[in-house]
Amino acid sequence: MSIMGQARNDAFALERVEAQPTYQLVASSIEKRILGGVFKTGQQLPSELQLAKQLGVNRSTVREAIRVLEQSGLVFRKSARRLVISVPQEKDLAHQMTRAMILHEITFLELWEIMLPLEVRAAELAAERASAEEIALLETNLTATSRCLEHEAELVALDIEFHYIIAKASRNRALLLAREPIGQFFYPAFYRVMSRLNAKDRMLAAHTEIFEGIRRHDPRHATVWMEKHIMDFRRGYELANFDINQPVDGDSAHRSN
Repeated sequence: MSIMGQARNDAFALERVEAQPTYQLVASSIEKRILGGVFKTGQQLPSELQLAKQLGVNRSTVREAIRVLEQSGLVFRKSARRLVISVPQEKDLAHQMTRAMILHEITFLELWEIMLPLEVRAAELAAERASAEEIALLETNLTATSRCLEHEAELVALDIEFHYIIAKASRNRALLLAREPIGQFFYPAFYRVMSRLNAKDRMLAAHTEIFEGIRRHDPRHATVWMEKHIMDFRRGYELANFDINQPVDGDSAHRSN
């Protein structure tokens, strides 16, 4: 073959198309119907046998597709034969995102850079919108924190809860969904900092001031102290001689669940 002929063939060369497994195609088809409103939230999904007939596939293929939809939080199994359309919760989505962050080797610095504005905004909105019940929950959390300063594992759980209550009190579902996977890495890292530095009292002091800002419905006070708190978190991480440019790992995310 001439050089010109080879060049012409190379110009029209196409990459091999990878075929999707049938169960993934079935899962995508059902997902489109859910997102398109054909199947409504709370509605019972047709049985595996009915779906298999409608889609022209084996029942085992439908069963695999249903597992995919269950993992994504779009389908909830109420019984062995009853499948219901559901709304994915924060933890359903976070599980997929945390895996992606690990595989993309997202660093703690990258997490910190996005957690800072998210938590400051959450504190601002919570100070404006928090209900009496949510303020009471924060106060209970703060009291428990003050009593658990020598119990690091419990402190981490209380820290995660404190920030989650604030995010819920923001009344912003987009913020809540966005911060959940990041928080699963970010706040458990405090456990590592506490093991090397005396960071417990500083955390309690910051939480107390953030709480006061929310209790008084004072957005400025809440945001100033939340920013100090997240900035302090980074300084503590570096002072403990942890590399802020290291990729996050699965152990941190699992500790928060």
